[in-house]
Amino acid sequence: MNLNPAQVLDPVFHFLDGIIEEFGVYLFLVLVWLSLFVIAWIFSGGLRRKQSQQNSTGIIPGIIVMMRPHVEPQPPLPPIGIEVDPAWNDNDDCY
Repeated sequence: MNLNPAQVLDPVFHFLDGIIEEFGVYLFLVLVWLSLFVIAWIFSGGLRRKQSQQNSTGIIPGIIVMMRPHVEPQPPLPPIGIEVDPAWNDNDDCY
């Protein structure tokens, strides 16, 4: 038993090649007209969910804006470093 996909699907590909070779123009015309009907159906609301006729409550999404009190920002932290002793800077050999 051969399970190679290329060989298993080979008869299907030969069938499709033959159909396209014989009726390719007609298939193209049918698919173009069919696509126009599908586009018109989508624009007319064909993909919308149908509303049930029952008396049900609906959930309406909304945006809630909550105002927060103004908070003063904290002052920045002092830089972390080593304090330099002024006696260390006695040399006049500065570059």
